[in-house]
Amino acid sequence: MNTPGHFASFSRRTVMLAAPATLGLVGLQGCNMAPKVYTMNVSRDDGCMCCSSWAEVMEKTGRFKVSLVDVGDALAYKNKMGVPTGLGACHTAVVEGFVIEGHVPADDILKLVEQKPGRVVGLSVPGMPRGSAGMEQPNGVKDAFTVIAWETGGAQSEFATYPGNQAT
Repeated sequence: MNTPGHFASFSRRTVMLAAPATLGLVGLQGCNMAPKVYTMNVSRDDGCMCCSSWAEVMEKTGRFKVSLVDVGDALAYKNKMGVPTGLGACHTAVVEGFVIEGHVPADDILKLVEQKPGRVVGLSVPGMPRGSAGMEQPNGVKDAFTVIAWETGGAQSEFATYPGNQAT
């Protein structure tokens, strides 16, 4: 019988059986952690539908919460955000302080924000390649494209490449 101010006595067997169960529950807490969801702010030309499609693709990954804003002068916004000449596309997004230009695949954006490589400040898929995220074609046509990283100071490098399915 326990009285106030006295500890209950536990047998060694009780402790040996309870400890693994307790540790197991503590360990399971880490298994239930959901991946981080990143806020993505997308600026686009007024009403651009492919930008909406790309935003939907990003949302469907479950890793991005996307907000779309129509801007009157998309080129001025791209310049303000530091998108290098020649890397422009139809929309500009900001995620975790990185600039994302055009139809960049979600996996590349996640790699960028999670690994934060060197001096890279942004990624771009110039133009609007068919088959890229948000530019899917009913006939399955895919253009080859390259995701380009750019750094503070202007240096550019290949971040990822995607093969097309069309003979050149």
